[in-house]
Amino acid sequence: MKDFATQKHPASAASPVFCTIVPPHILGKLAESDDPARHEPARRTLEHDALHRTRRADLTAQLIAPQEARVAADKPNRTIYDAGHQQNLPGNKVHSESEGPSKDASVNRAQTGLGATFAFYLKAYGRKSIDGAGLPLNATVHYGEKYDNAFWDGQRMVFGDGDGTLFKDFTIPVDVIGHELTHGVTQYTASLDYQGQSGALNESVSDVFGSLIKQYALNQTADKADWLIGADLLAPGVHGQALRSMKAPGTAYDDPHLGKDPQPATMAGFVQTSEDNGGVHVNSGIPNHAFYLVASALGGKAWERAGQIWYDVLTGGHLAKNAQFADFAHLTVQAAQTRYGGSGAEHEAVVKAWSTVGVTGK
Repeated sequence: MKDFATQKHPASAASPVFCTIVPPHILGKLAESDDPARHEPARRTLEHDALHRTRRADLTAQLIAPQEARVAADKPNRTIYDAGHQQNLPGNKVHSESEGPSKDASVNRAQTGLGATFAFYLKAYGRKSIDGAGLPLNATVHYGEKYDNAFWDGQRMVFGDGDGTLFKDFTIPVDVIGHELTHGVTQYTASLDYQGQSGALNESVSDVFGSLIKQYALNQTADKADWLIGADLLAPGVHGQALRSMKAPGTAYDDPHLGKDPQPATMAGFVQTSEDNGGVHVNSGIPNHAFYLVASALGGKAWERAGQIWYDVLTGGHLAKNAQFADFAHLTVQAAQTRYGGSGAEHEAVVKAWSTVGVTGK
């Protein structure tokens, strides 16, 4: 493995990427199905996602342009739009922060998920919205026709309704919402390149904090959490629990239509591929599992110590955009020592976890 030296860079440099919760390898498997009910939504979703990835350069130019100054807020400012099953963003405005519950369950779930993410970052780490400066949170529901995905596009959360056969409404799992919004946090902090190991770290960070947001909302300790990403997303009849498992990567699903979960738990299973930006959704299982091992070793509420260490690294300004797994491991060991001391359980747990998954030596 080639190691890259870390470098300090400005946290304000936003480099958005088009990040989806359902990885291309699942959609690609579905696209090969002989059943139109399965392959048509998957093919449309793949075509859509490929098109949006090609638009990232234009979006980047928009987002790094000067923005209006805003006052950091202790309360969220959420606005929900309805795309009406079209692919025009943002859609029609249907709900604002001051309004009561909507008659549309998707609108209410999106509103709640945005709020849960805002509350988590504020109360756990003192972060005011995903940019740390009170960024308004916008979301669009009912996007596309049977669109089998949800994504963060650098400006907003967008939710498909799912096909109803394999995937349910993407507003249902709060960890999916937390995952996608955390791509926004990464955009405003470490801005990790979305390819290879740095891209897998980008995905892993979103899985880590997506899971912690769900645990925080449920007031769960590490031993009570399921450590699954998207546990409520798969439709009845699908052979699987979720999209990914941090506790046991590679076991989230094994379904005739979705295929088998390909995530490795250790570097021994690292996947070399040119697909999915170098396997960002696959190899993320390795740092995911490292975090699970740290959190389970420390016990208690995972966001308090394990999550704090990961947050310190993400926001500390020393994580290079092209960081490799070994770079991230080194920084988490340093962060654990800085915050908790070199002889504490936190430092020991982090060192052992990265060794266990094969990123560092014993």
